[in-house]
Parts: sequence; C-alpha cells; structure tokens
Amino acid sequence: MTILYLLIPLSLILLGLAVWAFFWAVKHDQFDDLEGPAHRILFDEDENDLAPEERQRRQQARDKKSAARKSHDDSEQP
Repeated sequence: MTILYLLIPLSLILLGLAVWAFFWAVKHDQFDDLEGPAHRILFDEDENDLAPEERQRRQQARDKKSAARKSHDDSEQP
C-alpha cells in the first residue's frame, strides 16, 4: 500500500510530461502535414521543373561520376 504513495505522484508527473509534450508538438507544427512526406517520396523530381543552373549542376555531377567510374574501370583491367 505504501508503494502507491510513490507510484501515484510518479504517474501524475508522467501524465503531465506527456500532456506538455503533446502541446509542445502541436505548437511547433509537428502534426501539420502527416500525409505529405509519405506521398512526396513516390514522386520523381522532373528535370524540367528544375532551374537551368540546377540542371547544369546535376549534369556536371553525372559527368564527373561517369568519368570517375570509367577511370576506375580502366585501372582494374590488366
């Protein structure tokens, strides 16, 4: 019975922390859009939607990657 004198206040403190965490999450927009990120992963980025500078940067990155892969493949051949 004496353990209840400890457990009841601890459970009330835990409940208070849970309520505080919930209101903090709501205040900081943690529940703003629950489905958007889940659906966003299904869509590919269309190259036409990108700015010309971003398209050029990605093309240069692809060119560097393919050149590095080609030089790596050439060095492995006996």
